[in-house]
Amino acid sequence: MRDALSNALKDAMRAKDKTAVATLRLILAALKDRDIAARTAGDRTEVDDGQIFVMLQTMVKQRHGSIEMYEQGDRPELAQRERDEIVIIERFLPRQLDATEIDAAVAGVIEEIGADSLKQMGKVMAALRARYTGQFDFGKAGAIAKQRLS
Repeated sequence: MRDALSNALKDAMRAKDKTAVATLRLILAALKDRDIAARTAGDRTEVDDGQIFVMLQTMVKQRHGSIEMYEQGDRPELAQRERDEIVIIERFLPRQLDATEIDAAVAGVIEEIGADSLKQMGKVMAALRARYTGQFDFGKAGAIAKQRLS
């Protein structure tokens, strides 16, 4: 994943794509911050791809929030810049599952674990995170799991 990000930055620099260069530098800076935080915590020297996917999803969510604010503030040019950044960030995320696929994934994990009450919600969510990191919003999955286990 790191190599893909670095190579994409080099390609964007060669193509003189200012938006892509700025966005990729932002991603790499955030990744370096995460690496430093992991070393400080004594976990490991670098974050893994799963954590990178989570970081990228967070960046996309932040941009969606910014788009909303810019549109409310009547700043369509800034909202468009955020949309352009989202497109660049999403190139590095795995395919996002739709609502039906999320529901099926949650149902499959619940059945596999044998969860039958909200007490097993933590186990269900842990299994989902282990298998589907970066593929969907776990807030939505949590709501579905809670509904199924209630």
